[in-house]
Amino acid sequence: MKLYPIESGNFKLDGGAMFGVVPKSIWNKTNPADANNLIDMAARCLLVEDGNRLTLIDTGMGNKQNDKFFGYYSLWGDHTIDKSLAAHGFSRDDVTDVFLTHLHFDHVGGAIQWNKDRTGYEPAFKNAHFWTNDNHWQWATQPNAREKASFLQENILPMEQSGQLKFISRPQDGNFAATTEAGFGVFFMDGHTEKQMLPALNHNGRTFVFVADLLPTAGHLPLPYVMGYDTRPLLTIDEKFTFLNEAADKGYYLVLEHDAHNEVITVEHTEKGVRLKEVFRAQDVLM
Repeated sequence: MKLYPIESGNFKLDGGAMFGVVPKSIWNKTNPADANNLIDMAARCLLVEDGNRLTLIDTGMGNKQNDKFFGYYSLWGDHTIDKSLAAHGFSRDDVTDVFLTHLHFDHVGGAIQWNKDRTGYEPAFKNAHFWTNDNHWQWATQPNAREKASFLQENILPMEQSGQLKFISRPQDGNFAATTEAGFGVFFMDGHTEKQMLPALNHNGRTFVFVADLLPTAGHLPLPYVMGYDTRPLLTIDEKFTFLNEAADKGYYLVLEHDAHNEVITVEHTEKGVRLKEVFRAQDVLM
């Protein structure tokens, strides 16, 4: 197995929304805001090469939305999926599987693109299966009012219409499944959104977990530091407690999807709870 970081683009979000009830005077120390109260965000994906299978975990926002939409997110930098894939010797057509942690637009938008004459949509990865799970699919296609703006139907329904949609089996007990369907283990989490999936991969004697929106940035390590976007914030706190303690006990390497400045981290037990231990560049520990 080989792992490659895939940077799909950077954006900005309101710092208050990203840290919920935590005062700005505290979160601004780790995630400094600009004059508009916006903090730097990444859309870091992960590419898994395993035999003849090439799996892309998440896809970023994509580029099919209009200028007004992207204007809300203050895009910056020059990263794209195509540039990142090419840097490792791959193209979209090489991808056999697209594993989606969940179906919010900043994770799934790049999975679907305009067709050639811009009359409709088509998969951006024509040779790939798209993996989600049945509970989350139902949650996303029949969205609640809180998340409706994050579940854009043009990002989601074309996967089913293409015939390329597949479902991961969920565990009957507990929140972890060692699934052969995806080719790696999966933690299921419900605090941010229903049945978010965090891939866990064993590579070079280490366990890497792609933590998606359970832990958006290194600044979110303290338990109460929960996003305003989470649908069940108290459950997120419980899930973070259990997962971060396991990560500290077992020495997991956590791949951060949304931290624009910290790519991979480890954590440790302290008197204040689980906190940051080390920070690594993705290329130094993944590849």
